[in-house]
Amino acid sequence: MRLILQPGTKIVVATHNPGKARELAEILENRFDLVTAGQLSLAEPDETETTFEGNALLKARAAAQASGLIALADDSGLSVQALGGAPGIYSARWAGETKDFGVAMARIEQDLRSSGASDLRAWFTCALAVAWPDGPAVVVEGRVAGNLTFPARGDRGFGYDPIFVPEGETQTFGEMEPARKDAMSHRSRAFAQLRAALL
Repeated sequence: MRLILQPGTKIVVATHNPGKARELAEILENRFDLVTAGQLSLAEPDETETTFEGNALLKARAAAQASGLIALADDSGLSVQALGGAPGIYSARWAGETKDFGVAMARIEQDLRSSGASDLRAWFTCALAVAWPDGPAVVVEGRVAGNLTFPARGDRGFGYDPIFVPEGETQTFGEMEPARKDAMSHRSRAFAQLRAALL
């Protein structure tokens, strides 16, 4: 079965995070009629999988089944080499119930200090899943490597963007123009694979 997404298709984006929804809409180049899970008051499923791909698929399937629409979900996060890959799939949970990423970034800095680690290598991962209400699904993954910097710099982007400097760059994702970030981000790399598979 060849799965194709036609421009103008109505798609539910399985997120309650306005920043993530906005970034996904930009990466999708406004090709589709997007509505978010938050706008549809869909429940957020428990992320019980152990990988980004597993959680993205879980969220996409839940949104597709609840809405009757094709669903797009992403699961993404920051992994820190010196912390054994943490926070990884728990990146959002480190920000707590209030999604305060200032707290999460401070925790990373504190954990690095406590460990005495000087290795600031880190990477962002994004898994994108598209699920149809009748069952089929496609999952892809993109990564971007870089280094952490403290204190945080920039108020663009969201999440851990202000402490992440991608390889070969001097600005954090939090300082970059959105279009520049989108051109190299883990989401855009995942979307390039999704485009190849579905568009």
